[in-house]
Amino acid sequence: MDQTTPQSQSAIVIIGSGLAGYTVIREIRKLDKAVPITLVTREPGYFYSKPMLSTALASKKEAAQLISTPADGMATQLEMTVLGECDVSAINPSAQTIQTSKGEVPYGKLVMALGADQIRLPLQGSAANEVITVNDLEDYARFRNAITGKKKIAILGAGLIGCEFANDLVLGGYEVDVIDLAPQALGRLLPEAAALELQGKLSATGVCWHLSTTVQALDRHGDSLQVTLANGNTISCDVFLSAVGLKPRIELAKATGIKTDLGIQVNRELETNIKNIFAIGDCAEVDGLVLPYVMPIMQAARALAPTLTGQTTALTYPAMPVMVKTPALATIVSPPAKGAEGNWTTTAVEGGLESRFESADHKLLGFVLMGTATAQRGALTKELPAILD
Repeated sequence: MDQTTPQSQSAIVIIGSGLAGYTVIREIRKLDKAVPITLVTREPGYFYSKPMLSTALASKKEAAQLISTPADGMATQLEMTVLGECDVSAINPSAQTIQTSKGEVPYGKLVMALGADQIRLPLQGSAANEVITVNDLEDYARFRNAITGKKKIAILGAGLIGCEFANDLVLGGYEVDVIDLAPQALGRLLPEAAALELQGKLSATGVCWHLSTTVQALDRHGDSLQVTLANGNTISCDVFLSAVGLKPRIELAKATGIKTDLGIQVNRELETNIKNIFAIGDCAEVDGLVLPYVMPIMQAARALAPTLTGQTTALTYPAMPVMVKTPALATIVSPPAKGAEGNWTTTAVEGGLESRFESADHKLLGFVLMGTATAQRGALTKELPAILD
């Protein structure tokens, strides 16, 4: 499609070329082959699997090898216009246009699939500006470049991304230190017994843990970095990776007068408080929930596509277990809902571990399955309540 084709007011414009943006477009094309679609992205517009960024090292994949389809291939495949390496500076809801670095783009319906940024903690020390975060393919390419020929990596953050990177890096032959303020790994997802199991398996592969503490300063000492911890200990490393979590990108929405809290607030049709503007993926907050995982994105895209093509559809979330990509110990987690009342019980099984979070009347509200117990995933998921009915 010609990049300069004027868009009709019935057109759908998507901002963001991550999994959320592209999945919505794929779902729209299943329902409507003709509606004009324009994708606007600050990235080149290629398609790659972001979850693979934390597992690509052990599989010896360079950044470029993670691209499954280039931008022009996506444009042809999905019959749409791609405006790549294009920044959006403003949305004008009354005129239904967006202002971009490549000119004004009109929309009939606008979808913000903006993603999230890595949270950066303010650190002291002469090397505070040498902290690396990995949030997209370009970041990953820089990270791979930085660790080439190096040996020791320190990771700030023992959450999902931190643990996955730690496992990937030790498999790639690196020495890895992981630092977290929480007393355990995956503090928001796992009960203590399961966390200790995962920590033990990762320790056996060579991961060194520094828990219940944080980084006070990061200083450059010749060829290496010195990490000073709040507990008084120091670590020497070659590269320092921060993986403390994600914050939804809400600035564009805020500037437009769209309601935001933790994320861009949307109703069950994924529409914001401004008509014809929608949000999906890591930037969106549905009923107080921000779920930055693959399954919720797929579920939301399948609801949003019919809404955008004239068949209003409310989003529902079934129970959606999360797979933690740690080959040292296969782990599947379905955390209980925030504020759910109940208790964890953990049972060791041959070659694995099963933790169940149950209410007082023995209803299953969440689980953790490790090792051989992951075979129970299907059966236990059926017992769980829906996240959003």
